[in-house]
Amino acid sequence: MRRLADLKIGKVTHYYDKIGVAIVELDGTLSAGDKIKFARGGEDLFEQAVASIQIEHEKKDSAKKGDVVGLKVDSEVKEGAEVYKIE
Repeated sequence: MRRLADLKIGKVTHYYDKIGVAIVELDGTLSAGDKIKFARGGEDLFEQAVASIQIEHEKKDSAKKGDVVGLKVDSEVKEGAEVYKIE
């Protein structure tokens, strides 16, 4: 169930299963340390904290709307999954 404080900040466009990295196109800002949730088809998949953010293979502390970032994820996540920031 979506809490009101959950803010959609992006969508998974690709998942690299060998390295456990999701490529996320951002609709909002994201910083290392933020708690995020992945959901698909209205169903919550899993939650995790953002350990690191990469843009073009460079490590960043934060990213903004329009950026395409790589995030190390705790579980497999499919293309099209939505990403929410948990307040």
